[in-house]
Amino acid sequence: MPTQLTDPLHDPAHVLRTADLSHRKDTRFDVAPLPETIEALIRDLDLSALRKMRLSGAVEPVGARNFRLRARLGATVVQPCVVTLAPVTTRIEADVERMYVDGLEAPEGDEVEMPEDESLEPLGPEIDLLAILAEALALNLPAYPRAEGVEAGEMVFAEPGVAPMRDADVKPFAALKALRDKLGDGES
Repeated sequence: MPTQLTDPLHDPAHVLRTADLSHRKDTRFDVAPLPETIEALIRDLDLSALRKMRLSGAVEPVGARNFRLRARLGATVVQPCVVTLAPVTTRIEADVERMYVDGLEAPEGDEVEMPEDESLEPLGPEIDLLAILAEALALNLPAYPRAEGVEAGEMVFAEPGVAPMRDADVKPFAALKALRDKLGDGES
């Protein structure tokens, strides 16, 4: 029987200590989360279901003190359609890469500039594979899942007694097109 985790998104079995990583060969891993972790991800990411989830790859030594993580995320997610709330199933297959650099400072403050290479991470004492899996899953989820054949309709809101503004009203040449149509096509 699996051990009950106090924090389902942090399983010591899926944490690599950087002091234990080889500087001569790759350290391979294959992470399949426990049911408690899957339930926590379903709750945290507002999913309906999550199946066949796995993160497989290796941590490679780069130079004397740095490491590169290369992995493949696979997961089947079920989310509610943004229009009909019907279940939408999506298979996610995504490459994941992180470069852990010794001495790299983590950005601090309310406003920080995004680095050119978003895969750079400071090398700390541990590499938490479940945290990487959760982040990669969140970044690769469809933002607006739609059931097959469903189109996003136009939503119109206005206070009572006020004519609602429509998408066509905010297009820069909508007024000119209306004037042209009023005068007749092709006539100047």
